[in-house]
Amino acid sequence: MRRPFFIAYFSLFVCATVAAEPQKGFYRYPALHGDTVVFAAEGDLWRVGTAGGVARRLTTHPGEESRPRISPDGSVLAFTASYEGPVELYTMPVDGGLPVRRSYDAESSHVTTWTPGGELVYTTTHYATLPNPQLVALDIETDVRARIPLAQATEGSYDASGRSLYFVRPAFHRNVTKRYKGGTARKIWKFNRCDLPRPGHTARRRDCLFARADPKRPASGAERATLS
Repeated sequence: MRRPFFIAYFSLFVCATVAAEPQKGFYRYPALHGDTVVFAAEGDLWRVGTAGGVARRLTTHPGEESRPRISPDGSVLAFTASYEGPVELYTMPVDGGLPVRRSYDAESSHVTTWTPGGELVYTTTHYATLPNPQLVALDIETDVRARIPLAQATEGSYDASGRSLYFVRPAFHRNVTKRYKGGTARKIWKFNRCDLPRPGHTARRRDCLFARADPKRPASGAERATLS
């Protein structure tokens, strides 16, 4: 009789210990808007408040969802998913709902950021003549796309004004050699987009700035965070 009693007591002890410990997991791609955080875990998207608490699962599809990004007005959640084979763009209400497919490029399309004006920016090689990833801005209301005039760019992020775009090139090549400084080392660049010139005119060079930015020395009045 002692053995069954010990096993039952030990099982109750283990269950109580596990319940008392904070639940651990592998949480990726956090997107923050106000007091809302959306992140990826277990192949799905989850939502929780910045104060913590129980996270609510937003997706349940067998396909993997990742890279969530919340629109500037906080109403739309964009993300990357492989529901139908190719990795494409999808959007849905930030509170959950039916996802809407936004891209049909066949080449992998990865959600990158939103412009301050509410356009969804994603990375794709679909429009490149060389196998270089480029950034494309998508108006989800009209389905109009416009390539950002950069031959090679990934992981973009706009400042509050919407004129300065920080991006990375070359793309992540899955080489994580420590302290590597060779020709394929990834750098942060800054692009100040000028207004498009009128027909027959060209933009002045000083209005269109394309230069490498130093991630350790942010511009005056601005801050940048990098992941390495």
